[in-house]
Amino acid sequence: MNADALESVRQRILKELKCPLKDSANSLVFGKGNPNAEIMFIGEAPGEQEDLQGIPFVGAAGRELDKLLRSINLTLDDVYVANILKYRPPQNRNPTDEEIGSHTPYLIEQIKIIKPKIIITLGNFATKFVLGDFKPENMKKIGGITFLHGRAVKKTIDGVEFSVFPVYHPAAILHNPNLRKELEEDFRKIAAFI
Repeated sequence: MNADALESVRQRILKELKCPLKDSANSLVFGKGNPNAEIMFIGEAPGEQEDLQGIPFVGAAGRELDKLLRSINLTLDDVYVANILKYRPPQNRNPTDEEIGSHTPYLIEQIKIIKPKIIITLGNFATKFVLGDFKPENMKKIGGITFLHGRAVKKTIDGVEFSVFPVYHPAAILHNPNLRKELEEDFRKIAAFI
């Protein structure tokens, strides 16, 4: 049933969403994994490989995420993965407030369908959006991932209650290998939390 509801949202994005990113991207990148998962990962936006394949987290950062999941005995059969933006920004630039505002109603629908018990936010944009009560205008009020990672926070949206667990985005360790230990430690905390 959740799979059908998610497919309905995906089809609506294809028909309804008006956004310049849609015109410049190759593919809609909606989500992947278990539609009935208790754990949902939310990233920022599709990268180049994701845009080409239409699947989130299939590039280098996705391989790192897979390793991190396996390190705590989880797979895509256990979790659901989605991004704030459903289309890739050119050259992987940061999303604008307008882009976040136009894409996030669909992400919120994904959350309400899946009803995860835990949302793990990957990186700054996802963390600030979710902790900012799902409102782009609140994102500037939220601290950075450096200060927020590794600590669970309770949140609710339209009656769906869950814990938010911010972590560094797996792409961060590709650019700064010194963050690997912190990210691995955060995943051990996730394992203990679940």
